[in-house]
Amino acid sequence: MKRTKSKFGRRCGLSAEPVPGRMIMEEKMRIAISTDGEHVSEHFGRCPQFTLIEVRDNRVVEQQVVDNPGHHPGFLPKFLNEKKVNTIVAGGMGQNAVNLFRAENIDTILGINGKIEDVIKDIIEGRLKGGESMCNPGRGKGYGIDKSVCEHE
Repeated sequence: MKRTKSKFGRRCGLSAEPVPGRMIMEEKMRIAISTDGEHVSEHFGRCPQFTLIEVRDNRVVEQQVVDNPGHHPGFLPKFLNEKKVNTIVAGGMGQNAVNLFRAENIDTILGINGKIEDVIKDIIEGRLKGGESMCNPGRGKGYGIDKSVCEHE
């Protein structure tokens, strides 16, 4: 399968015209969703957990929730790469983190909120559309290096 990139950096499958900002499913994807309870966490690195899903042929074949091992610069991209993740879905993330994930060949889709089950349904149906990060750089709390509270809280 030939892979192309949209101007927003999302992996695209066999689509002649990638839709900017919209996730287009490949035959097989492993996705990490920043998770806080039943919802997408607004700050990726400081979420309590990650929901990992593997999608094949437009259906979830594996789903698990793993605890966030801690927020340390550069650690999570390697941790999730070892889990074969190729796409991150989150409410927000700083530009440095986006660049670190890009270096690990992992795409990021930001500006996502709502219930995890609804986001997974949007992924499967090809309707998940990213936007702007919900966090400002250098803001966040918990699950690693404490900082001040994110402005969206």
